[in-house]
Amino acid sequence: VHVVESGGGLVQPGGSLRLSCVASGFTLDYYAIGWFRQAPGKEREGVSCINISDGSTYYADSVKGRFTISRDNANNTVYLQMNSLVPEDTAVYFCVAGEPDNNIPTMTMLRAFGSWGQGTQVTVSS
Repeated sequence: VHVVESGGGLVQPGGSLRLSCVASGFTLDYYAIGWFRQAPGKEREGVSCINISDGSTYYADSVKGRFTISRDNANNTVYLQMNSLVPEDTAVYFCVAGEPDNNIPTMTMLRAFGSWGQGTQVTVSS
């Protein structure tokens, strides 16, 4: 199980970015994919996740209404569309893949047992 993130960069407040997470070594069909972020001096925060099998999604309150997670099964890719970005969104964003477990909340499962990518830097600044 291997995931690689891309799409980070520098953007002005109010701007948009789309992050990509490409999976290899497995097919997305029965996995959950999540995005976490970590800003300097802060704890790693769960941002969003999607269960590929049923399409159910989760968003942290801090990004609800601004970020959208989606999947492209044909290309084994999950996207995180980030709109209306604010400086507080500045962080390294990590993609994580894991097998859902009905006994564990998906973000908890991903944080503890998932396979993590290397991260991509997102900087929101004027």
